Formats: sequence, structure tokens, C-alpha cells
Amino acid sequence: MDYSAYLAVAVVLGCLVLLMSSAIGPELILFGGLIVLLASGVLTPSEALQGFANEGLITIAMLYVVVAGIRETGGTEWLAHYLLGRPKTVRGAQCRLMLPVMVMSAFMNNTPLVATFIPATLNWAKRLGLSPSKLLIPLSYAAILGGTCTIIGTSTNLVVNSLLINKGHTSGLAFFEIAWVGVPSAVLGFLFILLWGDRLLKDRKPATASFQNPREYTVEMMVEEGGPVVGKTVEEAGLRHLHGLYLVEIDRDQRIIAAVGSHERLRAHDRLVFAGVTESVLELQRIKGLRPSTDQAFNLKTVYPERCLVEAVVSPQCPLVGETIREGRFRTFYAASVIAVARDGERIRGKIGDIRLQPADALLLEARPSFIERHRNSRSFLLISPVADSSLPRHDRAWVSWMILASVVLAASLGWLSMLVAALLGAALTLLSGCCSLTIAQRSIDIQVLLAIASAFALGKALEVTGVAGAIASGFVGLAGEHPWLVLLFVYFLTSLLTEIITNNAVAVLMFPIIMAASSDLGVSLTPFVIAVMMGASASFATPIGYQTNLMVYSLGGYRFSDYLCIGGMLNLLVGALTVALIPLIWPFYP
Repeated sequence: MDYSAYLAVAVVLGCLVLLMSSAIGPELILFGGLIVLLASGVLTPSEALQGFANEGLITIAMLYVVVAGIRETGGTEWLAHYLLGRPKTVRGAQCRLMLPVMVMSAFMNNTPLVATFIPATLNWAKRLGLSPSKLLIPLSYAAILGGTCTIIGTSTNLVVNSLLINKGHTSGLAFFEIAWVGVPSAVLGFLFILLWGDRLLKDRKPATASFQNPREYTVEMMVEEGGPVVGKTVEEAGLRHLHGLYLVEIDRDQRIIAAVGSHERLRAHDRLVFAGVTESVLELQRIKGLRPSTDQAFNLKTVYPERCLVEAVVSPQCPLVGETIREGRFRTFYAASVIAVARDGERIRGKIGDIRLQPADALLLEARPSFIERHRNSRSFLLISPVADSSLPRHDRAWVSWMILASVVLAASLGWLSMLVAALLGAALTLLSGCCSLTIAQRSIDIQVLLAIASAFALGKALEVTGVAGAIASGFVGLAGEHPWLVLLFVYFLTSLLTEIITNNAVAVLMFPIIMAASSDLGVSLTPFVIAVMMGASASFATPIGYQTNLMVYSLGGYRFSDYLCIGGMLNLLVGALTVALIPLIWPFYP
């Protein structure tokens, strides 16, 4: 290998290390690798940027819009409301939850599907008297398993299929072709969870359970009439830089002032709600003109039009990850106050401003009602859910959004239209029918995911043009003794292992040139290896960071890392063994 090959290896390995160990967003890491490869001359501009014009990438963007239409019209909430019912056992509840999720995830993006089902599942578990930890991991796994059954089930399938088309396999895979192995894997996973899920999933206390009694971490003070702080701003009264406490809201004449600013002037009889280290109440009592409120009335269930209490789960892409709440100026950045933080099922005690945010932290926030709409598609949060219970909406356009998705699936699966054209028409119909506004459509397109995928194409291309992919493939072939089944085994489990620690789309794109070279060296069909990469990059169960939906339920279920390793590790092995056994029987190496 020459200089360019060694540089390509160094860039790819550097990106992998950063993806595993850094809080920097994967899209920035992969795009940085693209820039290095382009600037060093390893790739030409057309090679480096060809991923941005990839058919699969554009298809994914359009499907985000179609799914946004279903979400905005309440389509999934309606189904959840009528399908869940009132089962009498844990297994019955898991069955009623997993079956509809598996079916729906075969045709829509997993992340918004799980985000929609999480609040419904939490409320449902409460009504049934079940621990959410018995249901949330099955919810995530059902979405993953269902996504392996069609070409549009996951973005990974679309990306790999588009690579297959670009490399000369003009037709690519049929819409339901991967279902030959995806459906048996989903059935196996479903049965495994039903038989062993109740035993392997322990009763965990949800992180948000610590948010149920706000009096444990809030202090209320009353502004005395005629006191020295009346008429002063919050800053002038010395309430902005307290030790261990900060002002969350002001209750003034049954009206709430949320996310209080420094220049808000205090009035007599204002009720001030502070959050943080409640033991620091003595510091407040030393401020003349404030007295403890005899009626501690702050209540999570009390509804005010000016106040919105929400639970939010921190995303790995949140720009404040790794910083303390004070350093990141959370209140200024999001116009919301952090009332409490929970991690690994336990509320973090101490000064809120000193808490260093980590991915999957559960936050109890107070903000204005516009916060949910403004941040519902934010990359900073995996999930935003109102605290107060609300009835599931039924919107009159829900059936229209489902019909549009069904039309996209039907047109693509019967070969009437290409997947790209069907997705483009579906997105257009979603907008024209009013199922989704243009603003919501723009927000729903996950630019960070698309940038990561497009950048990963450049890294994969570098491995291909420099001969690195061929060298790795030759190593596989050498280890396997030219037995294609063993090479398939290596490919699947390497893909699965990498997917547990870095983004699945990047793994799939990096593996593609390797499997191309391996199939060429062996003189066998490429299709079995393509299916193995699709399945290996999607079947990620053993860690909370391996798949976004796993991370979404991590704190909300109060799970430990070992919970995923215990049940997910066994599921990884079962699905992997079944996949590797079935692939050569359905797609022979020597057609």
C-alpha cells in the first residue's frame, strides 16, 4: 500500500476512535474525515462529495417528511390508544406493545415511532401497575426488529441498497426481499422476549419517578409586603447568584412567570420557587423581606397557561454535553429552567448548576408552552414529553397520512415507481394535503444524520480507491480459507460489533467496499454479504449506545448498562446465528 492508503487507514481509524470516545457529534467527526481526505488529495472532489447526491440519502430525507405527516396528524397515537388494551400479565403487555410497533417500524422511521410510543407506554404501564422497565426495552427492540423487514425499515437498508444500485446492480433489492431473513429474525426476537423478557428485565425505578414529588427539591419563599426587596429586580435583590439554589418561577396573582429573567421586578406577595440544594434554604432566610411560604403549593400537576413542565432526555448531539448546566448557560440557551436531573434511575442531588450533562440524562424542565413546539425536533433532546397527562388526540387527517405512506409502500413494492420517486411523491402529497406544514417538514429532516451518512460515503470510497478494502477482504478470505460461509460470518459479526459502539449507517458504508472486494476475491455473489451488512448494522441490542431508540429508553426505564448486555447480548447471538444460517439458503453464493 502507498502513502494514500496509509493516510486513508489513519483517517478512518481516527474517526472510529473519536466516534467511540468523544462527545462530538458523529456528523462533525465524519465530515472532518471527509475534509482531510479531500485536502490531502486521497479523494477527488467528485469522489468526496458523491455521497451528497446519493439516491438513498435523498430517499431518507423524503421519508422523514412522510413520517412527520403521520406524527403531526396523531396517526401513531390513535393506533397506540386502540391497540394496547388492558392485558393482565407482563407477557400479555409485551405482546400487545411489540406486535404493532414491529409492523409499523417496517414502514416508518424507528426514532419518531418510539418517541411517540414512549409517553403512551409510560401511562399505560402506570394504569396496569407494571414497571416501565418491563416494557421500554421491548419497545425499542421491537422497532429495531421490525425495521429489518423492508428496504425502508431503516435508513441503513436504504443506504446499502443505494450503494448496491450504484455499483452496477441496477435494480437493487426488491422492497420486501430482506423480509426473507428479517421476518424470521423478528419472530425469533419476539418469542425470545416473550419467553425470557420478564425474567431478564428487572424491575427498575424509572429516572422520572424521582420527579413525582417536587417538594423534595424545591423551596418556596414569599415576598413580604413593605419589605426591602419589593420593587427590586431579581439581580438587585441578590437572588441570581445564590449558593446551591436558583429562582425557577414566580407565582404572581395565580399567573406564572417562568424562566425568570434577571431584570424581573419583585412585587409584594410574589411566591418565589427555588430549585437546587434545599438545605440551602437558610441562605434565603437571611435575605430580609423573604419568608418561607406556609403553603408549599408548587405542584407538577397544576396547569398554568404560562408554564410548561416537560421531561426531556439529553441527546448525544446536545451541544451542552460534557459541560455543567451553569457553564453551558442552559437557561439562556434553551429559555428553560432545569428543576431536576436524573441519571441511571436516580435523581442527582446537589447544586443543579454544577451537574455535568451526559447523554441519556433525564431532565425536568420548566419553560413556556412554546418550548415543546420549538424543540420537539431538536437534535439536543431524544425525547420531549409534557409532564401532565393529556388525552390522545384524534385528528381528522390521520387516515390521509397513513394512506400516503401505504401508497408509497405499494408503488415501490410492486415496482410501479422507484423508491426515490415514490418517496418524493409521498413527501409532496404530505405537504399538499396539509398533513404536515413546510416548517415542520424542514425540521423533521434530520440534517445531522444525512450529513453523517454522506460523509461516511467518502470514507468508504477512500478505502476502496486506495486498495485498503481489498487488503482487508483478502485478510478475511485468508482467515476463512476461501469458505464463503465463514467470510459471511466474519462480516456479520464485525458489522454487529462495530454497530454497538458507533453509528450504524457509518459502519454499513465502511463495510460495503470490503464486502465488494471479498465477494470478488471469492468469485461469489455480492447479495448474501449485502444482506449480512444490512442485518448486522441494524440488529444492535447489547448496548444503550448501539441504536438511538435504545438510548431513548435508557433513563426513562431506569436501566443499567448490564440490562442491555444481559438480554440484548443473547438476542444479538440468536439473531446473528439465524441470519448467517438463512442467508446462503435464500441467496446462494453461486447462483
